[in-house]
Amino acid sequence: MSIADFFDSGFRKRNQDHFAAIVRVAMSDGVITEDEQAFLDRLARKLDISDSDYKEILKDYMSHPVNPPSSYDRRLERLYDLARMVYADDELGERQTTMLERLCVGLGFSTANVNYVVDKALKLVHAGVDEDNFIDEIKNMNR
Repeated sequence: MSIADFFDSGFRKRNQDHFAAIVRVAMSDGVITEDEQAFLDRLARKLDISDSDYKEILKDYMSHPVNPPSSYDRRLERLYDLARMVYADDELGERQTTMLERLCVGLGFSTANVNYVVDKALKLVHAGVDEDNFIDEIKNMNR
């Protein structure tokens, strides 16, 4: 295996794990709605998830770990994707919020303030902000 193959497979694995975490949020209420399915389809294309990997992840999403990104900006990008999935069906349930809080801890957010981060993230997504504004708002939420 060449060094390029090693990095490519690591990148692909991280994307699959991120995708599986989002599937986990989608499945928190036991069903994937049409809106959630459309979001998953778009995200799979964005993350370069193959059709066969997509189907395998849907079957066994719980076996994928939540691998936290190394940079804070990447964590915020993942938080944005996760929060959007929670709002994909326009219904915010306690199970979905709790799952998002757990995933945020897994991404490396502090347990001391994860409730505040999740609350702010969900309000921003509900307001329809784009990813750049979302990241800026979360970074500066203590102003």
